[in-house]
Amino acid sequence: MMCDSGSDEDISAEDGGSTESVRKGCDPLVSTQRSKLQQRRAKLNQQINRELRLRSGAENLYRASSNQKVKETVALELSFVNSNLQLLKEELEELNSSMNVYQTESETVSVPMIPLGLKETKEIDMAVPLQDFIGEHYSEDASLYLTEIRDFMELRQAMRTPSRNEAGQELLMEYYNQLYFLDQRFFAPHRSLGIHFHWYDSLTGVPSVQRALAFEKGSVLFNIGALYTQIGARQDRSTLTGIQNAIDAFQGAAGAFLYLQENFSHAPSLDMSSPALSMLVRLMVAQVQECVCEKVILNMQDNNLNVLLQAAQEAARVSDVYSLVLQAMSVPLLKDYVPFSWISMVQVKTHHFRALAHYYTAVALCDCSGMSDEDDDEGREIKALIQVHTRRPEKLNLHDPEDKRRLGKAHLRKAIIRHEEALRLHSVSKMLRKMDILQEVLSHAHARSLEKYSDIDQEDDFCEVAEAPEIQSHTQQKPDIKTPDFCGVRVTDIFHRLGPLSVFAARNRWVRRHVFGGCAAEAGLREGDYIVAVNGADCRWAEHAEVIHALKSCTERGLELDVITLQSHEVERKTNLSPAGEKECQSGSQRRAGREYERGSSSLWNRSWRSGGVTKRLGSTFSLSFGNFRESESMF
Repeated sequence: MMCDSGSDEDISAEDGGSTESVRKGCDPLVSTQRSKLQQRRAKLNQQINRELRLRSGAENLYRASSNQKVKETVALELSFVNSNLQLLKEELEELNSSMNVYQTESETVSVPMIPLGLKETKEIDMAVPLQDFIGEHYSEDASLYLTEIRDFMELRQAMRTPSRNEAGQELLMEYYNQLYFLDQRFFAPHRSLGIHFHWYDSLTGVPSVQRALAFEKGSVLFNIGALYTQIGARQDRSTLTGIQNAIDAFQGAAGAFLYLQENFSHAPSLDMSSPALSMLVRLMVAQVQECVCEKVILNMQDNNLNVLLQAAQEAARVSDVYSLVLQAMSVPLLKDYVPFSWISMVQVKTHHFRALAHYYTAVALCDCSGMSDEDDDEGREIKALIQVHTRRPEKLNLHDPEDKRRLGKAHLRKAIIRHEEALRLHSVSKMLRKMDILQEVLSHAHARSLEKYSDIDQEDDFCEVAEAPEIQSHTQQKPDIKTPDFCGVRVTDIFHRLGPLSVFAARNRWVRRHVFGGCAAEAGLREGDYIVAVNGADCRWAEHAEVIHALKSCTERGLELDVITLQSHEVERKTNLSPAGEKECQSGSQRRAGREYERGSSSLWNRSWRSGGVTKRLGSTFSLSFGNFRESESMF
């Protein structure tokens, strides 16, 4: 669930994010509107899941039974279950349409944005599967890694309740990055951990279950985009700073959904399908374009023809982009999936911004005529007035102030018609009628156009009514879809104590054996082996010099080494021993966590051997000739 931390959350957002650990989520029991909304969504998801199971069982019984009376009884039960499912889905759709909860609390009136609720997920206990894998695959005592397992489980639990600010995004990104390490450490291609990931569709609540970790990663990435939409919707867009923050948030949301669409296929839930993600990307781009238009309007100066025409073209651009969103929402797979309030809101905005385009063009024609004293400036103004239209106005001479007024009047008529259509669409949507801010914005714009029309209307105007061309859409700032910056949140592999990832990975098979002998060669030490411990001291992450010092510090009793062998190593391996070796041993733990061993699956032998019994020949110092190893570091 997702919750809202109230005013504290607002303060942390202004300060650039919470200073607390990013592993801490919100308190899911905080009594805020958004928290209550998410709790109701979670409850509805569970009820829908239960009804779906009942329906599945009833359908199986109906198909399996040959008794007609039983079939009639089951059919009646199915009708009740389907009726309950429909009611639950309608209630969930109403919750998902509750855009008011996510909007800014500023008193400034602005058009509401469309945010997304987070995908819900069930709690998962990974402790037993991870412990079993550590014991079986790595031949380690799993009890030594209880702290790491607990840390990972706490991180997943916190990820379910991110705060609605930068800290919440960092929390989701940190968990997403940790999933890379979890995949490499524990998800072997030849076996399954038996962990099932449960996620609910963000709009319908229909559950999906998969064992693939990619489903978990994709769902988290979806929530990264969804959280961006909530951050963008809550910005105070009455200031340039608030508008820019909203632009950044919606661009981040578009980037997350686009990355998900391009990199995750065969989505089990409809909200992560390619058509749905494509629609969401277009919706986010449209909301960015809307913010760009608001920025131009906010900086508008009275009687500035160029700025008025720029605002008209920006508004036309917003209308065009929302028209594309409406097309994406109308494809067969989505037309019955997208909430009706979303479709209504997109339709309202399409007409509202087209009306604004005609209004600002009318103001430019009527209020800025004859303001230029020089012929050259007047020529540039006439050219600008012509270019703002999709076609040249017919039967009108824009050098004539009266013709300019007539064309402006024609634009106002189109603006009023569009405003009235936006108000009509608003009135037929139950959810939009609850949004007082939207009603206020639409009514104000409509009244302003009517007032302007009355100001320029003349009772003795018997001229033929002019036909206003459409406005040529154009933008000064195209949306920049921002791909998620996975490196922006640096993380350390929680299970780094298992050893360098290039060797201690799930794709490598482990076989442990203990070999003891009088010297390294006889004991079976070979070139390409990895030293993981010297006399019981773990050296998987030790510096090269530290391992060399430990090897040279052996006494007459010799050394005990724990060694890992890559069974797929095809090169002839030799062990070079010398009484006073000057060559240094390269520790097998110092290989950089890279891709050297991704060419094929490898098997690892884990064995230990003791050098002793032939100390006169071996001596107290020796050299083991291994390949070059570089110091490992955490990947992020």
